[in-house]
Amino acid sequence: MTLTVSKRLYHISQSFSCGRMKAVVLAAGKGTRLGPFTVSQPKVMIEVANKPILEYVVDSLVGNGIRDIVMVVGYKKEKIMSHFEDGGNFGAEIEYVEQKKQLGTAHALHTAKDSVDDEFIMLPGDNIIDPTTVSDLMEKKKGISVVITESEYPSKYGVVVLSGGNIKEIVEKPKEEVSNLISTAICSFEPSVFDKLDSLMKEGKYDITDLIQILVSETNVKGIFTTGMWADAVYPWDILKVNSTALNKLTEEKAGTIESGATLKGPVSVGEGSIIRSGSYISGPVVIGKGCEIGPNVCIYPSTSIGNNARIGPFSVVEHSVLMSDVGLGPGSHLSNCVVGPGCLFSSRFSGVGGSTVFIHEGETHELANVGSFIGEDSVIGSGVVAGPGTIVGARSRISSLAKLSGRLPNDSIVV
Repeated sequence: MTLTVSKRLYHISQSFSCGRMKAVVLAAGKGTRLGPFTVSQPKVMIEVANKPILEYVVDSLVGNGIRDIVMVVGYKKEKIMSHFEDGGNFGAEIEYVEQKKQLGTAHALHTAKDSVDDEFIMLPGDNIIDPTTVSDLMEKKKGISVVITESEYPSKYGVVVLSGGNIKEIVEKPKEEVSNLISTAICSFEPSVFDKLDSLMKEGKYDITDLIQILVSETNVKGIFTTGMWADAVYPWDILKVNSTALNKLTEEKAGTIESGATLKGPVSVGEGSIIRSGSYISGPVVIGKGCEIGPNVCIYPSTSIGNNARIGPFSVVEHSVLMSDVGLGPGSHLSNCVVGPGCLFSSRFSGVGGSTVFIHEGETHELANVGSFIGEDSVIGSGVVAGPGTIVGARSRISSLAKLSGRLPNDSIVV
Protein backbone atom coordinates (compact mmCIF):
# COMPACT_ATOMS: atom_id res chain seq x y z
CA MET A 1 0.00 0.00 0.00
CA THR A 2 1.29 3.46 -0.94
CA LEU A 3 -0.12 6.80 0.14
CA THR A 4 0.75 9.91 -1.88
CA VAL A 5 1.05 13.20 -0.06
CA SER A 6 2.30 16.54 -1.43
CA LYS A 7 3.98 14.82 -4.41
CA ARG A 8 6.02 12.59 -2.09
CA LEU A 9 5.52 8.84 -1.69
CA TYR A 10 5.26 7.22 1.70
CA HIS A 11 5.60 3.48 1.33
CA ILE A 12 4.10 1.17 3.89
CA SER A 13 7.11 -0.53 5.43
CA GLN A 14 7.39 -4.31 5.18
CA SER A 15 10.57 -4.49 7.28
CA PHE A 16 9.34 -3.76 10.78
CA SER A 17 11.06 -6.01 13.31
CA CYS A 18 8.74 -8.62 14.80
CA GLY A 19 10.93 -8.70 17.89
CA ARG A 20 10.16 -5.12 18.86
CA MET A 21 7.03 -3.79 20.49
CA LYS A 22 4.74 -1.99 18.08
CA ALA A 23 2.31 0.78 18.87
CA VAL A 24 -0.91 1.40 16.98
CA VAL A 25 -1.85 5.07 17.19
CA LEU A 26 -5.40 6.07 16.26
CA ALA A 27 -5.30 9.39 14.41
CA ALA A 28 -8.10 9.18 11.85
CA GLY A 29 -10.88 11.20 13.47
CA LYS A 30 -11.93 14.76 12.75
CA GLY A 31 -12.83 15.97 16.23
CA THR A 32 -16.18 17.43 15.18
CA ARG A 33 -17.05 18.86 18.60
CA LEU A 34 -13.94 21.06 18.49
CA GLY A 35 -15.79 23.11 15.91
CA PRO A 36 -13.83 25.70 13.96
CA PHE A 37 -10.42 24.31 14.94
CA THR A 38 -10.76 21.13 12.86
CA VAL A 39 -11.96 22.70 9.61
CA SER A 40 -8.65 22.20 7.82
CA GLN A 41 -6.81 19.82 10.15
CA PRO A 42 -7.62 16.76 12.25
CA LYS A 43 -7.93 17.07 16.00
CA VAL A 44 -4.59 15.34 16.54
CA MET A 45 -2.78 18.20 14.76
CA ILE A 46 -4.16 20.99 16.95
CA GLU A 47 -1.18 22.63 18.60
CA VAL A 48 -0.97 23.04 22.36
CA ALA A 49 2.15 24.64 23.81
CA ASN A 50 3.11 25.05 20.13
CA LYS A 51 3.27 21.32 19.39
CA PRO A 52 0.65 19.09 17.73
CA ILE A 53 -1.17 16.83 20.17
CA LEU A 54 -0.09 13.79 18.16
CA GLU A 55 3.58 14.73 18.54
CA TYR A 56 3.30 14.31 22.32
CA VAL A 57 2.18 10.73 21.71
CA VAL A 58 5.00 9.95 19.27
CA ASP A 59 7.62 11.53 21.55
CA SER A 60 6.34 9.53 24.53
CA LEU A 61 6.56 6.27 22.61
CA VAL A 62 10.06 6.97 21.31
CA GLY A 63 11.10 8.03 24.82
CA ASN A 64 10.26 4.48 25.92
CA GLY A 65 12.15 2.83 23.08
CA ILE A 66 9.01 2.10 21.04
CA ARG A 67 9.95 3.20 17.53
CA ASP A 68 7.70 1.00 15.36
CA ILE A 69 4.46 2.92 15.01
CA VAL A 70 1.42 1.98 12.95
CA MET A 71 -0.50 5.21 12.52
CA VAL A 72 -4.14 4.97 11.48
CA VAL A 73 -5.03 8.08 9.49
CA GLY A 74 -8.18 9.31 7.78
CA TYR A 75 -9.59 12.84 7.94
CA LYS A 76 -7.07 15.33 6.47
CA LYS A 77 -4.41 12.63 6.54
CA GLU A 78 -2.07 14.82 4.47
CA LYS A 79 -1.58 17.15 7.44
CA ILE A 80 -0.32 14.26 9.56
CA MET A 81 1.80 12.60 6.91
CA SER A 82 3.52 15.78 5.75
CA HIS A 83 4.44 16.62 9.36
CA PHE A 84 5.75 13.22 10.46
CA GLU A 85 6.76 11.78 7.07
CA ASP A 86 8.41 8.38 7.71
CA GLY A 87 9.03 9.27 11.36
CA GLY A 88 12.80 9.56 11.00
CA ASN A 89 12.93 13.14 12.25
CA PHE A 90 11.17 11.99 15.42
CA GLY A 91 13.25 8.87 16.04
CA ALA A 92 10.45 6.60 14.85
CA GLU A 93 9.54 4.33 11.94
CA ILE A 94 5.97 5.12 10.96
CA GLU A 95 3.70 2.94 8.86
CA TYR A 96 0.48 4.61 7.71
CA VAL A 97 -2.81 2.75 7.43
CA GLU A 98 -5.89 4.56 6.16
CA GLN A 99 -9.34 4.35 7.72
CA LYS A 100 -11.36 5.51 4.73
CA LYS A 101 -14.62 5.83 6.65
CA GLN A 102 -14.38 7.12 10.21
CA LEU A 103 -16.90 4.73 11.75
CA GLY A 104 -15.33 4.65 15.21
CA THR A 105 -12.18 3.91 17.17
CA ALA A 106 -12.62 0.12 17.24
CA HIS A 107 -13.06 0.17 13.48
CA ALA A 108 -9.90 2.30 13.23
CA LEU A 109 -7.98 -0.31 15.22
CA HIS A 110 -9.32 -3.04 12.95
CA THR A 111 -7.76 -1.37 9.90
CA ALA A 112 -4.34 -2.08 11.45
CA LYS A 113 -5.03 -5.83 11.61
CA ASP A 114 -2.53 -6.77 8.90
CA SER A 115 0.23 -4.65 10.44
CA VAL A 116 0.62 -6.41 13.79
CA ASP A 117 1.45 -10.05 14.46
CA ASP A 118 2.47 -9.98 18.11
CA GLU A 119 1.56 -8.23 21.35
CA PHE A 120 1.13 -4.48 20.79
CA ILE A 121 -0.03 -1.36 22.54
CA MET A 122 -2.74 0.97 21.28
CA LEU A 123 -3.04 4.67 21.98
CA PRO A 124 -5.47 7.40 20.93
CA GLY A 125 -3.55 10.07 19.05
CA ASP A 126 -5.71 12.90 20.33
CA ASN A 127 -4.67 12.98 24.00
CA ILE A 128 -1.49 14.60 25.25
CA ILE A 129 0.62 12.24 27.31
CA ASP A 130 4.20 12.07 28.53
CA PRO A 131 6.73 9.22 28.67
CA THR A 132 5.62 8.26 32.20
CA THR A 133 2.14 7.43 30.89
CA VAL A 134 3.64 4.91 28.49
CA SER A 135 6.25 3.53 30.91
CA ASP A 136 3.55 2.82 33.50
CA LEU A 137 1.83 0.60 30.95
CA MET A 138 5.01 -1.11 29.76
CA GLU A 139 6.24 -1.89 33.27
CA LYS A 140 2.94 -3.13 34.72
CA LYS A 141 0.96 -4.61 31.83
CA LYS A 142 -0.23 -8.18 32.04
CA GLY A 143 -2.22 -9.60 29.16
CA ILE A 144 -4.98 -7.20 28.26
CA SER A 145 -4.39 -4.01 30.22
CA VAL A 146 -5.93 -0.54 30.18
CA VAL A 147 -4.31 2.62 31.53
CA ILE A 148 -6.57 4.51 33.92
CA THR A 149 -6.20 7.92 35.52
CA GLU A 150 -8.02 10.28 37.84
CA SER A 151 -10.28 12.94 36.35
CA GLU A 152 -11.76 16.08 37.80
CA TYR A 153 -14.79 15.52 35.55
CA PRO A 154 -15.16 11.73 35.31
CA SER A 155 -18.73 11.88 34.01
CA LYS A 156 -17.38 13.07 30.63
CA TYR A 157 -15.67 9.73 30.11
CA GLY A 158 -15.98 6.02 30.72
CA VAL A 159 -15.78 5.70 34.51
CA VAL A 160 -13.83 2.66 35.70
CA VAL A 161 -14.86 0.42 38.59
CA LEU A 162 -12.00 -1.77 39.87
CA SER A 163 -12.01 -5.07 41.73
CA GLY A 164 -8.71 -6.55 42.88
CA GLY A 165 -6.71 -4.58 40.33
CA ASN A 166 -8.89 -5.68 37.43
CA ILE A 167 -11.53 -3.62 35.70
CA LYS A 168 -14.94 -4.81 36.84
CA GLU A 169 -17.03 -2.37 34.84
CA ILE A 170 -16.86 0.77 32.70
CA VAL A 171 -19.83 3.07 33.17
CA GLU A 172 -20.39 5.54 30.35
CA LYS A 173 -21.30 9.08 31.48
CA PRO A 174 -22.89 8.06 34.81
CA LYS A 175 -25.55 10.33 36.28
CA GLU A 176 -24.20 9.64 39.76
CA GLU A 177 -20.50 9.63 40.59
CA VAL A 178 -19.31 6.05 41.04
CA SER A 179 -15.57 6.71 40.78
CA ASN A 180 -13.10 9.40 39.75
CA LEU A 181 -11.11 6.89 37.70
CA ILE A 182 -11.48 6.93 33.93
CA SER A 183 -10.22 4.88 31.03
CA THR A 184 -7.61 6.59 28.84
CA ALA A 185 -8.16 3.96 26.11
CA ILE A 186 -4.40 3.32 26.16
CA CYS A 187 -4.23 -0.47 26.07
CA SER A 188 -2.05 -3.52 25.57
CA PHE A 189 -3.50 -6.24 23.35
CA GLU A 190 -2.70 -9.58 21.74
CA PRO A 191 -3.47 -10.07 18.01
CA SER A 192 -6.43 -12.26 19.03
CA VAL A 193 -8.26 -9.03 19.84
CA PHE A 194 -9.00 -8.66 16.13
CA ASP A 195 -11.30 -11.70 16.28
CA LYS A 196 -13.29 -9.86 18.94
CA LEU A 197 -13.35 -6.79 16.71
CA ASP A 198 -14.79 -8.83 13.84
CA SER A 199 -17.66 -10.00 16.05
CA LEU A 200 -18.16 -6.55 17.54
CA MET A 201 -18.52 -4.81 14.20
CA LYS A 202 -20.98 -7.40 12.94
CA GLU A 203 -23.18 -6.16 15.80
CA GLY A 204 -22.80 -2.57 14.56
CA LYS A 205 -20.51 -1.53 17.41
CA TYR A 206 -17.46 0.48 16.39
CA ASP A 207 -15.94 2.09 19.48
CA ILE A 208 -13.03 1.02 21.68
CA THR A 209 -15.20 1.36 24.78
CA ASP A 210 -17.51 -1.33 23.34
CA LEU A 211 -14.49 -3.58 22.84
CA ILE A 212 -13.20 -3.07 26.38
CA GLN A 213 -16.67 -3.70 27.82
CA ILE A 214 -16.83 -7.09 26.08
CA LEU A 215 -13.31 -8.02 27.17
CA VAL A 216 -14.09 -7.05 30.78
CA SER A 217 -17.14 -9.32 30.76
CA GLU A 218 -15.20 -12.30 29.39
CA THR A 219 -11.70 -12.16 30.88
CA ASN A 220 -9.41 -10.34 33.28
CA VAL A 221 -8.53 -6.84 32.11
CA LYS A 222 -5.91 -5.20 34.29
CA GLY A 223 -6.36 -1.55 35.21
CA ILE A 224 -3.03 0.27 35.36
CA PHE A 225 -3.07 3.59 37.18
CA THR A 226 -0.73 6.21 35.73
CA THR A 227 0.78 9.22 37.44
CA GLY A 228 1.87 10.52 34.05
CA MET A 229 0.37 13.37 32.08
CA TRP A 230 -2.92 12.77 30.32
CA ALA A 231 -5.28 15.41 28.98
CA ASP A 232 -8.05 15.37 26.43
CA ALA A 233 -9.81 18.10 24.45
CA VAL A 234 -13.42 17.36 23.55
CA TYR A 235 -14.81 20.89 23.17
CA PRO A 236 -13.12 24.17 22.17
CA TRP A 237 -12.77 25.33 25.78
CA ASP A 238 -10.93 22.12 26.66
CA ILE A 239 -8.01 23.31 24.54
CA LEU A 240 -7.22 25.82 27.30
CA LYS A 241 -6.92 23.09 29.93
CA VAL A 242 -4.85 20.85 27.68
CA ASN A 243 -2.56 23.77 26.84
CA SER A 244 -2.06 24.55 30.54
CA THR A 245 -1.23 20.91 31.23
CA ALA A 246 1.33 20.82 28.42
CA LEU A 247 2.94 24.07 29.59
CA ASN A 248 3.67 22.47 32.96
CA LYS A 249 6.40 20.55 31.11
CA LEU A 250 7.74 23.61 29.26
CA THR A 251 11.41 23.58 28.30
CA GLU A 252 12.71 27.13 28.27
CA GLU A 253 14.42 28.51 25.20
CA LYS A 254 15.59 32.06 24.55
CA ALA A 255 16.45 31.89 20.85
CA GLY A 256 14.89 35.26 20.03
CA THR A 257 15.78 38.85 20.87
CA ILE A 258 14.76 40.38 24.20
CA GLU A 259 15.03 44.17 24.05
CA SER A 260 16.26 46.22 26.98
CA GLY A 261 13.34 47.16 29.19
CA ALA A 262 11.40 43.94 28.54
CA THR A 263 10.76 41.72 31.57
CA LEU A 264 10.46 37.94 31.47
CA LYS A 265 9.48 36.14 34.67
CA GLY A 266 9.20 32.41 35.25
CA PRO A 267 9.46 29.77 32.51
CA VAL A 268 9.24 31.58 29.16
CA SER A 269 10.31 30.14 25.81
CA VAL A 270 10.97 32.49 22.89
CA GLY A 271 11.53 31.00 19.44
CA GLU A 272 14.20 31.80 16.89
CA GLY A 273 13.73 35.10 15.07
CA SER A 274 11.17 36.43 17.54
CA ILE A 275 11.56 39.80 19.22
CA ILE A 276 10.16 40.98 22.54
CA ARG A 277 9.96 44.76 22.41
CA SER A 278 10.84 47.15 25.23
CA GLY A 279 8.28 47.68 27.96
CA SER A 280 6.72 44.25 27.53
CA TYR A 281 6.08 42.02 30.55
CA ILE A 282 5.77 38.25 30.22
CA SER A 283 5.00 35.95 33.16
CA GLY A 284 5.35 32.24 32.45
CA PRO A 285 4.66 29.57 31.74
CA VAL A 286 4.46 31.10 28.28
CA VAL A 287 5.70 29.80 24.94
CA ILE A 288 6.23 32.09 21.94
CA GLY A 289 7.00 30.58 18.55
CA LYS A 290 9.42 31.53 15.81
CA GLY A 291 9.35 34.81 13.90
CA CYS A 292 7.01 36.63 16.29
CA GLU A 293 6.93 40.32 17.20
CA ILE A 294 5.61 41.13 20.66
CA GLY A 295 5.03 44.71 21.73
CA PRO A 296 6.20 47.20 22.70
CA ASN A 297 4.38 47.49 26.02
CA VAL A 298 2.52 44.19 25.87
CA CYS A 299 1.55 42.05 28.88
CA ILE A 300 1.39 38.26 28.52
CA TYR A 301 0.33 36.25 31.54
CA PRO A 302 0.65 32.54 32.46
CA SER A 303 -0.66 29.57 30.51
CA THR A 304 -0.40 31.31 27.15
CA SER A 305 0.89 29.83 23.90
CA ILE A 306 1.60 31.99 20.86
CA GLY A 307 2.38 30.24 17.57
CA ASN A 308 4.87 31.07 14.87
CA ASN A 309 4.87 34.40 12.99
CA ALA A 310 2.39 36.08 15.33
CA ARG A 311 2.19 39.84 15.89
CA ILE A 312 0.91 41.25 19.18
CA GLY A 313 0.34 45.00 18.96
CA PRO A 314 1.32 47.61 21.57
CA PHE A 315 -0.62 47.90 24.83
CA SER A 316 -2.32 44.54 24.38
CA VAL A 317 -2.92 41.97 27.13
CA VAL A 318 -3.03 38.20 26.56
CA GLU A 319 -3.64 35.74 29.39
CA HIS A 320 -4.41 32.03 29.65
CA SER A 321 -4.95 31.81 25.90
CA VAL A 322 -3.86 29.93 22.80
CA LEU A 323 -2.99 31.93 19.69
CA MET A 324 -2.03 29.69 16.80
CA SER A 325 0.39 30.56 14.00
CA ASP A 326 0.16 33.68 11.81
CA VAL A 327 -2.19 35.57 14.13
CA GLY A 328 -2.12 39.36 14.12
CA LEU A 329 -3.56 41.09 17.20
CA GLY A 330 -4.05 44.84 16.91
CA PRO A 331 -3.02 47.39 19.55
CA GLY A 332 -4.98 47.81 22.77
CA SER A 333 -6.59 44.37 22.59
CA HIS A 334 -7.36 42.07 25.52
CA LEU A 335 -7.63 38.29 25.25
CA SER A 336 -8.40 36.20 28.31
CA ASN A 337 -9.16 32.46 28.20
CA CYS A 338 -9.42 32.56 24.41
CA VAL A 339 -8.41 30.23 21.60
CA VAL A 340 -7.58 31.80 18.24
CA GLY A 341 -7.10 29.71 15.11
CA PRO A 342 -4.27 30.19 12.62
CA GLY A 343 -4.27 33.15 10.26
CA CYS A 344 -6.71 35.34 12.20
CA LEU A 345 -6.28 39.11 11.95
CA PHE A 346 -7.63 41.54 14.55
CA SER A 347 -7.77 45.30 14.25
CA SER A 348 -7.32 47.43 17.36
CA ARG A 349 -9.12 47.15 20.70
CA PHE A 350 -10.58 43.66 20.41
CA SER A 351 -12.04 42.45 23.71
CA GLY A 352 -12.47 38.77 24.45
CA VAL A 353 -12.47 38.58 28.24
CA GLY A 354 -13.34 35.48 30.23
CA GLY A 355 -16.56 35.07 32.15
CA SER A 356 -19.23 32.51 33.03
CA THR A 357 -21.76 31.22 30.53
CA VAL A 358 -24.03 28.29 29.71
CA PHE A 359 -23.40 26.53 26.42
CA ILE A 360 -25.74 23.96 24.89
CA HIS A 361 -24.20 21.55 22.40
CA GLU A 362 -26.02 18.57 20.87
CA GLY A 363 -28.59 18.67 23.66
CA GLU A 364 -25.97 18.72 26.42
CA THR A 365 -25.77 21.71 28.75
CA HIS A 366 -22.31 22.92 29.72
CA GLU A 367 -21.97 25.40 32.56
CA LEU A 368 -18.67 27.12 31.86
CA ALA A 369 -16.74 29.30 34.28
CA ASN A 370 -14.22 31.85 33.11
CA VAL A 371 -14.11 31.18 29.38
CA GLY A 372 -13.40 33.73 26.69
CA SER A 373 -14.03 33.48 22.95
CA PHE A 374 -13.04 30.91 20.34
CA ILE A 375 -12.17 32.27 16.89
CA GLY A 376 -11.87 29.96 13.89
CA GLU A 377 -9.00 30.12 11.43
CA ASP A 378 -8.50 32.90 8.86
CA SER A 379 -11.14 35.17 10.38
CA VAL A 380 -10.82 38.95 10.11
CA ILE A 381 -12.04 41.05 13.04
CA GLY A 382 -12.60 44.82 12.86
CA SER A 383 -11.78 47.48 15.45
CA GLY A 384 -13.51 47.68 18.81
CA VAL A 385 -15.22 44.28 18.56
CA VAL A 386 -16.41 42.74 21.84
CA ALA A 387 -16.92 38.98 22.10
CA GLY A 388 -18.89 37.72 25.09
CA PRO A 389 -17.89 34.68 27.18
CA GLY A 390 -18.23 31.42 25.28
CA THR A 391 -18.58 33.04 21.85
CA ILE A 392 -17.57 30.70 19.02
CA VAL A 393 -16.77 32.32 15.68
CA GLY A 394 -16.59 29.97 12.71
CA ALA A 395 -13.63 29.79 10.37
CA ARG A 396 -13.12 32.42 7.66
CA SER A 397 -15.61 34.82 9.23
CA ARG A 398 -15.63 38.58 8.63
CA ILE A 399 -16.63 40.76 11.57
CA SER A 400 -17.11 44.50 11.09
CA SER A 401 -15.88 47.12 13.56
CA LEU A 402 -17.76 47.72 16.83
CA ALA A 403 -19.73 44.47 16.56
CA LYS A 404 -20.93 42.76 19.74
CA LEU A 405 -20.65 38.98 19.46
CA SER A 406 -22.24 36.15 21.42
CA GLY A 407 -23.35 32.57 20.90
CA ARG A 408 -22.13 30.51 17.97
CA LEU A 409 -21.45 31.82 14.48
CA PRO A 410 -21.09 29.28 11.64
CA ASN A 411 -18.13 29.13 9.30
CA ASP A 412 -17.91 31.95 6.73
CA SER A 413 -20.12 34.27 8.77
CA ILE A 414 -20.34 37.96 7.88
CA VAL A 415 -21.31 40.36 10.67
CA VAL A 416 -21.86 44.00 9.73
